[in-house]
Amino acid sequence: MKHNGIIAYEGFPFIIFSLVLTVLAAFVGVIWLAAVLAAMSVFMICFFRNPERHFQDDDKLVICPADGKIIKIEEVDVQDSIAGRFKKISIFMNVFNVHVNRAPYEGTIEKIHYHEGKFLSANLDKASEENERNEIMIRTNDGRAIWVVQIAGLIARRIVCWTREEAIIRKGERFGLIRFGSRVEVFLPSDSRIVVKLNDKVRAGQTTLGFLS
Repeated sequence: MKHNGIIAYEGFPFIIFSLVLTVLAAFVGVIWLAAVLAAMSVFMICFFRNPERHFQDDDKLVICPADGKIIKIEEVDVQDSIAGRFKKISIFMNVFNVHVNRAPYEGTIEKIHYHEGKFLSANLDKASEENERNEIMIRTNDGRAIWVVQIAGLIARRIVCWTREEAIIRKGERFGLIRFGSRVEVFLPSDSRIVVKLNDKVRAGQTTLGFLS
C-alpha cells in the first residue's frame, strides 16, 4: 500500500468516527457538543496530515525522520538489540506535529525489533528504555548501520511501521507513524557530523540532521 496521501490511512477511522458523532450531535440539537466534536474532527485531520516534503540531497546527508524538537544529542555505547557506539539524536513530537516518520538515509532494512513497554511521557530520558518502542536498522549501501527508534509516549498507544525486513528504503521515504505524541531517536555512526542543535525545531524529510563521514 502506498502511503503518500494527504491524510495517513490509519487516521481515517478516527476522522470518520468523530465526524459521524458531530453530525449526530447536531441532528439531535446538542449544539455545544457538536461544536466540541467538530473541533475534535479538525484536530484528527490535522494530526494525521501527511504533507509532501523535499530536501536537497547529498551523498552523505542524513535527514530528519520526524517533525518536532531536538531534546537530546549525545554519544552513547549501546549493548542491546542495538549494539555499538553511536551519536544519538532524540526528537520529541507533540500532538500538533506531523507524526508520519521518514527514513533518514537510504539502504536495506536489515532488522526490525519491537519492544513492549510503558507509556511514560516521551520527553523523559527513561522513555528511551522503558516505553513501547520499535527499532529499525538501516544498512547503508557502504555497510554502515543507522538505527531509527519509534517510541510511544504518554498519550500514544500505537506504533505503526509500514516497512519490513529486507526491504529497500529510499532517503525520505515514509516508513510509519506514532499516534498522539511521541519520540523518535536516530543512532548514527560515531564519526558522523551532526549539524542540528539542542532545541532546534525540525521537520521530517526536510531538515538536515548531519552527514556521514
